[in-house]
Amino acid sequence: MALTKVLIVAKTYPTISVKYDELVCTAGFKEDGTWIRIYPIQFRKKTYEQQYSKYDWVEIDLVKNEKDFRPESFRPYSENSEIKKVGQIASDGGAWNERRKFVLSNFYTNLTDLIEDAKNKEKYISLAVFKPNKIIDFKVEEVEREWDKDKLEALNQLGLFESVKDGKFEVVKKLPYKFSYFFKDEKGKESTLMIEDWEIGQLYWKCLAKHEGNETLACEDIRKKYFDNFTKRKDIYFFMGTSLKHHAAGAKNPFMIIGIFYPNFISQIPLF
Repeated sequence: MALTKVLIVAKTYPTISVKYDELVCTAGFKEDGTWIRIYPIQFRKKTYEQQYSKYDWVEIDLVKNEKDFRPESFRPYSENSEIKKVGQIASDGGAWNERRKFVLSNFYTNLTDLIEDAKNKEKYISLAVFKPNKIIDFKVEEVEREWDKDKLEALNQLGLFESVKDGKFEVVKKLPYKFSYFFKDEKGKESTLMIEDWEIGQLYWKCLAKHEGNETLACEDIRKKYFDNFTKRKDIYFFMGTSLKHHAAGAKNPFMIIGIFYPNFISQIPLF
């Protein structure tokens, strides 16, 4: 099979599935600048050498996911397909100039236009970059703290959590909170969208450990970064993605935020 080279820009926080156990949805750009979604990937069961980070270039055997009507959706040729890291685009001091060339070649500023393109049968856009006009607030809401018990029991019965390396594979901890941006687009349309990014999930657990289990302080730290810091000091864009379920059902808005693009603002130098 032909290898596909992909620049990784988004990874969602892991979810559980009775068919595949623990899964991560990955999105990125091909060399020609077009979007691609890679799903499913049992990311935490991959070797360290195959566990890619954002802005890594990877090569992997991919085929179109025939169970997914969205044009950007591909899957590994097999469950054991190797993921080879072949490069990386560095942050270059925070300006992210090289990253900008891929990420900002095309982006939306009108949410209505993006949703219409998602529902247009000739496009079925399911991945996009979006520039909010203004981020109004950052919301933190408590959710169910444990994964569905029936799903976990089914996974155990199927033996999907058998030993990995020297120990037993433990399913990733479920986030007890959901984090969302409340924002408006260039036309003034206001929306609230959940952030499904792996990065924010990892930050929560890191902050929780730092504050010795104090969830209030952990959530305050996340707000400081994603609202106080990002909205005042960074040039914010959203990586947007649809869920197959909501896109297929024709949801009013099938998108969620699957990642944040946050380079420093570029200072404009006067020509004269």
